[in-house]
Amino acid sequence: MSSFVVALDVGGTSMKGGLVGRSGEIILTDRRVTPRDKGPAAVVGAIRSFIDELAVAGGGTPAGVGLAVPGLVTADTALYSANIGWRDVPAADFVPLDVPVMLGHDVRTGGLAESVLGAGREISDFLFLPIGTGIAGAIILKGEPYGGTSGWGGEIGHIPVFPTGEPCACGQIGCLETYASASAVARRYSARVAGTPTSPDASATSASRASSSFAATAASPGVPVTAEQVAALTASGDPVAMEVWDDAVEALSFALATYTLLLDPAAIVLGGGLAEAGRILSDPLAERLQERLAFRDAPPLRSAVLGMRAGMLGAALLGWRAAGVPDAGATWPLDVLKSSRVA
Repeated sequence: MSSFVVALDVGGTSMKGGLVGRSGEIILTDRRVTPRDKGPAAVVGAIRSFIDELAVAGGGTPAGVGLAVPGLVTADTALYSANIGWRDVPAADFVPLDVPVMLGHDVRTGGLAESVLGAGREISDFLFLPIGTGIAGAIILKGEPYGGTSGWGGEIGHIPVFPTGEPCACGQIGCLETYASASAVARRYSARVAGTPTSPDASATSASRASSSFAATAASPGVPVTAEQVAALTASGDPVAMEVWDDAVEALSFALATYTLLLDPAAIVLGGGLAEAGRILSDPLAERLQERLAFRDAPPLRSAVLGMRAGMLGAALLGWRAAGVPDAGATWPLDVLKSSRVA
C-alpha cells in the first residue's frame, strides 16, 4: 500500500488539497481556485487535474483519495450542490487514478476531523458548529457524522429562531443564519447604520462557509463593514454593534438550546470565522444558553482547534478509510496537524 493519500476540500471559492501520510504527517499542501463561474463540468475537471498534480508531487500512486464537497453527498456520489451546480456526479468522475475514493459533506467532514483529531477527540457526541458566511452544523454521534436519511442533517442555520423575524434567503422566516452568520452580522450592522431594511441578499446562502481572523479593526466610512469589524466595535462599546451582536447571541442561544434538549451533546464545538471573535461571543453565548436551559446544565462550549485545516484533514481520514484503514487518525499527533505547513 502507498504511504500517502490525496485529500481535497472543495469550496465554492477555493480548493485546499494535500498529501497526508499513514501516521498523519502532512507531506505537502496546496490551493487552487474553484472555477465555479465556468460551470460544474469545469469544476469537476479542475478537481481531477488538482488530484493528478498532487499525486505526481507525491512521487507515486496514492493509497486512496478523500474529497470533502458541498451540498448533498453520499460516500460515492455528489448528489447536488446549489453552489457549484453539479448533480449526481460519481466519485470516480473526480479522480483520474484507479484508486479507492470516498466523498464526504464539507461541514460533516470537518466535524469528522474535529472528532477524530481535534476538539472532540475525547468525546463521542457533540455538535460541530462552524459560523462563517453561512451556518451549518455537523452532528457527531458516537464519533461519526450523522447526515440523516437524505443528507440534510445538520442544517441548524435554517432553524427558525424568530418566527416573525426577517426573511431568509432560503425562503423561510427568522432563520438562525439570518441573524448569526458572519454575513448577517455585517449586513445587519450596515443596514442599521444606513437606516435601510435588513433583509438578507439572496446570494448570501448557507452553502459558503468562509471565515476570517478577528483582529481589532475599525470600520471606515464608505467601506462595507465586515463581521470582524462589528466584533471589534462591539468590544469597544458601539451601541449599534452591541445590539446586532446581542441579536446574534440570542439567536444562537435559542437554536443551541433546542439542539441540546433534543440530542444532549457532551459539548458544542464552535468554529468558523465568527467563532474567532473569542470570548466576546463564547462568554455571553454560554450565559444565555444556560438561561434557556433552566432545569439542566448547558453543555460546555469548546473552540475548534483545526481551523481552516479541518476539511482537508477530514478528507485525509476519508482517503485512508477508502484505502481500508478504518482507524486512521487515532494516533496522529495534534501538534503536527496544527503546524504552519498546513494550508
